[in-house]
Amino acid sequence: MARIHKLGNSVYVAAERVFNWGFGNRWNPFYHLGSLTFFFFWVVLVSGLYVFVMFETSVGRAFLSVEAITHDSWIIGGVMRSLHRYASDAAVITIFAHMFREFFRDRYRDVRWFSWFTGVPTLWLTVILGITGYWLVWDQLAMYIAVASAELIDWLPVTLGSMVLNFIGSEVSDRFFTLMSFLHLLAFPVGMVFMLWIHVSRISQVAFIAPFGLSMGSLIGLVVLSLLKPAVSHAPATQAMVPTELHLDWFYLNIYPFLDRYGPGWAWGISVGTTLLLILLPWLPPRKAKPAAVVNLETCNGCGGCARDCPFGAASMQPRGDGKKQFLLQSMVDPALCTACGICVGACGASNPYRQANSDLLIGIHLPLFTVDALRTQTNVALESLGREEGRILVYGCDHAAHLERVRMPGVAVISLPCIGMLPPSFLDYALTQGAQGVVVTGCRSGDCYYRLGNKLVEERLAGVRDPKLFTRTDRSRILVFWAGAEDQTRLVERIAAFRVWLIAEEAREPVVAVREKAS
Repeated sequence: MARIHKLGNSVYVAAERVFNWGFGNRWNPFYHLGSLTFFFFWVVLVSGLYVFVMFETSVGRAFLSVEAITHDSWIIGGVMRSLHRYASDAAVITIFAHMFREFFRDRYRDVRWFSWFTGVPTLWLTVILGITGYWLVWDQLAMYIAVASAELIDWLPVTLGSMVLNFIGSEVSDRFFTLMSFLHLLAFPVGMVFMLWIHVSRISQVAFIAPFGLSMGSLIGLVVLSLLKPAVSHAPATQAMVPTELHLDWFYLNIYPFLDRYGPGWAWGISVGTTLLLILLPWLPPRKAKPAAVVNLETCNGCGGCARDCPFGAASMQPRGDGKKQFLLQSMVDPALCTACGICVGACGASNPYRQANSDLLIGIHLPLFTVDALRTQTNVALESLGREEGRILVYGCDHAAHLERVRMPGVAVISLPCIGMLPPSFLDYALTQGAQGVVVTGCRSGDCYYRLGNKLVEERLAGVRDPKLFTRTDRSRILVFWAGAEDQTRLVERIAAFRVWLIAEEAREPVVAVREKAS
């Protein structure tokens, strides 16, 4: 499985590098696949409501009303119908891109199994919504879908093989057609909203809104596509003529050609088998969970930083249970939700390396495998290893971004954390006062943190808009923040080298304006 992850991730990294070049890091669609999906759903909803206003939910008038929407009011109606179609396709693309990206990045196992597991029925609902949407047009493609779907359902031992008779040898009733309209316009959308809510229920600070520029660019692209290639219907549905050519939407209707060739049994087998495989993937094989964060009530003052910053809602604030009346609340950690990222450690106000200098550094919450005291010890060891080298730099990075071992060079020491969000800002000041001439903070690309929020939280702490904040006395010119994924390895090394040149020149007080601009 690790080889599959590595191979697939390499493909994604290559694609993301291209999109970073074209769109920039901020608007790279690969970093906003979830929020883009929500945006496309909004486009589907708004355009669908417009189409529904003029749509007639009867067998005799459905096709004619869609034709009137498409051609009689083409400037608005035709574009809205096409937007409805292409935004639905775009949502499928972003859903699958998001799903495979999470799989190849190995972000679907351990405590993240829930989001993956609940994403599977959401995918099913999306596909069924698309199928019923094509059904309502009631053209030859809709008739083909209706008959084929009836064959699929009749194969199951629940309908006594009678559903297909609604479409062969008899007229389809308005009542049955109204039922399909109800399913597409109300029942399935409500189910979709409910499943999406469950899908993100274990995630805090969910990004529902994509960057404005990316959203508007996507919308303009959909409008242009709608104008260049409008969505149109086939001939009206009739039992008197067998269609000779059908233009399938392969995003939603891919199972039907397979059904034609191999029959409903194989179609059900492939569909159910694929669904079961997706559901079981988080346990094939299961990942060994890391020990969850532990609360130390002796030093927890109930500030709530851990609960505020936890990306997965594992930390929460509860009424105090140890009798300390000066504090009303205490932190509680749900081990079933904790990813052991350490972001809660970086959010704890007691994570100050200057405290308890001659004893263990105890804070309100810590990781059993990597305590903040161990981070202070590693920092001291790294600083000692730099000696009196000119341009001494200490690099703080994370385990899921650029390979820090490749950053090591004379005068540069590195420390890797589970997530850069674990780094308390006070450690930057500590490193500078204890011998480092510069500090580099690096981690996953902005907007692409392995634990979702690490680099964003660090930026806000350093900017002074989120606690704990960087000391005002700290010389910020000696702190370089550069987010670098595995694809940015070379750039990270170059930036550190340029930063070191500037530090050496600054120590010697030489005019090096050009070098400083390069390092900033």
